[in-house]
Amino acid sequence: MQAELKLFQKLSEKLLYHEKQEGVVKPIDADRLLDVLDLELNSQGLDREPLESLLEEVVLSTPRTSTKLFFNQLFGGRNPKGTLGELLAVMLNTSMYTYKVGGPQVGIEKVIINKVCEMLNFGKNADGTFPPGGSMSNFMAMLMARDAYNRDIKFEGVSDKMIIYTSQASHYSITKNAMFGGIGIEQIRKIETDTHGKMHPEALEEQIERDIKMGLKPFFVNATAGTTVLGAFDDINAIHEITKNYKNLWLHVDGAYCGSVMFSDTYKHLIEGVEKADSFCFNAHKMLNIPLSCSILITKEKYNLKHSFACEADYLYQTDDDDYNLGKTSLQCGRRNDALKFWTLWKSIGTTGLEKMVDQQFKLAETARDYIQNHPDYELYSYEDSISVCFNYKNIDPRDLCNSLYEDGKLMVGYGEFQGKTFVRLVAINSNNQVEDIMNFFKIMEAYVEDKVLELVTT
Repeated sequence: MQAELKLFQKLSEKLLYHEKQEGVVKPIDADRLLDVLDLELNSQGLDREPLESLLEEVVLSTPRTSTKLFFNQLFGGRNPKGTLGELLAVMLNTSMYTYKVGGPQVGIEKVIINKVCEMLNFGKNADGTFPPGGSMSNFMAMLMARDAYNRDIKFEGVSDKMIIYTSQASHYSITKNAMFGGIGIEQIRKIETDTHGKMHPEALEEQIERDIKMGLKPFFVNATAGTTVLGAFDDINAIHEITKNYKNLWLHVDGAYCGSVMFSDTYKHLIEGVEKADSFCFNAHKMLNIPLSCSILITKEKYNLKHSFACEADYLYQTDDDDYNLGKTSLQCGRRNDALKFWTLWKSIGTTGLEKMVDQQFKLAETARDYIQNHPDYELYSYEDSISVCFNYKNIDPRDLCNSLYEDGKLMVGYGEFQGKTFVRLVAINSNNQVEDIMNFFKIMEAYVEDKVLELVTT
């Protein structure tokens, strides 16, 4: 093991060096990947030196999501304390289904869950778990809502036309989860949004009434705290004023992207009313820059977690109280320890440190918006209170621009679409970045466009 640890340190140091020298890796064409890198598996293994050489090639050819030139997805950056916790979790290699196996790691997860419940004002009966990502957090919330609507479903299966409500701008996991949960895609109602991407509460209420008149069974409303493209926050209070009037209509808040505003005194108003929801989730691997993945799901009544996910297994649950056997409230049996990296960061910098990380991202987004608004060659599509900065530059096709920047190894930034408009989407989610890094993004992009002006397509 000592040799592998030394090799890990050697490869990591090379990666850190190359990240500083070259923030973006020129991609290997997908159809050439297996010709360029020896990835095939053979009957005979590699000796130490060729294996080390191959691992170095793989590491240095992989997209660099932690550099100051990565603005592509809803995560980025590398937090040293979070990374330390992740490495320790790998070395410990425990699972989180029982206290017998997890020991102090179970306590760490429970401390985080309890603190989050307290911060959200979810009440003394609240509980939660660490699902494997935001999509599965939303899935678990949907299953709890389904089973709360009809406690016999877990035994008899779904027989009614049960209806899901979510905004047109919500995450695509709602569609996948309707498939997984036996609800069906046709039972999803996509509620229209305003120009910022926020759900229209009036349209939600009208749709619920229409469905009830048709004899259908509304059971789940999904509000979004940070839509994937524009980063919009649905009005939770207004939505709750509607859902509270219907029996067994569950309100879930999908904060996978931006739910971490809960840690900021300045921006937590964006999820005002969250304490009225039945469940809430957020991804600490996004705004809090924890290594992937680190997702938290909270529900107001712990009974709902146990009802939907607990099963007896005498070969597994042999010691300790159910409150410390976390497999009774999780989607999986074997489950990796995602709590330690979050705890390591939180313990080391405190809640005030997490707040600074969140506030920094809004500051970076504001810097980008101010720059765009003060330059006539840009058109801005986003707004305040979002860390997604959406724009177009010199009427260049955003698909062409983003893909070209990627292919030439200059910047990693993606594009999005909303209400018929396509635009560049700069995600200011790396709290390690500074104002000068945002300005450098525009400097590189503008110089690149100037150099490639004849090759880029205008819309």
